[in-house]
Amino acid sequence: MTREESKSGSQAAIIFILSLIFVYFILAAKYNSYLIPLAVMLTIPLGLLGVFLFINLADINNNIYVQVGLIMLIGLMAKNAILILEYAIQRRQAGSSLVSSAVDAAKLRLRPILMTSLAFIVGLLPLVNAHGASALGNRSIGTGAVGGMLTGVVLGVFIVPVLYVIFQYLQEKISRKPELEETDDLIREDQLWEVAVN
Repeated sequence: MTREESKSGSQAAIIFILSLIFVYFILAAKYNSYLIPLAVMLTIPLGLLGVFLFINLADINNNIYVQVGLIMLIGLMAKNAILILEYAIQRRQAGSSLVSSAVDAAKLRLRPILMTSLAFIVGLLPLVNAHGASALGNRSIGTGAVGGMLTGVVLGVFIVPVLYVIFQYLQEKISRKPELEETDDLIREDQLWEVAVN
């Protein structure tokens, strides 16, 4: 049993990294950008902070059940960040300023994020208070997931809009350069054509 746990411990790090990469590539394809998904990916450590804080407070080891909860939390934290980003991107495309689109998205999506996250947390409370033969596994999953969702939701609502503003600004700055260069090239070609005609 110890040998199997030590083998699975090394595999857990690989699975964790692969799940992060997988989420990043899906988001990059969704947003047609390599920068905007970073606003989602950088919110994941907020949930991981809560996981390790809560399992240490509950005196639970980082076992396979906690690691399964970590992989589940990657998807849940990404979902909450995507809810904010989707609306912020729509507002930005409609002509709102960068900051106002992020603030409006955070205000509008706060209620759905809180409702789904609190429902998830309340659903896990029986696992946190589990007793019996498989209580350690249930408490490990429940405590880790509850801690991750609490910190991820509380901190994520404030940090996701800030990250969106930063990465959207960088995205717009990078994507405008080729357009300006193309415009400059067209102006130069028109000027050369006028000189040639005259």
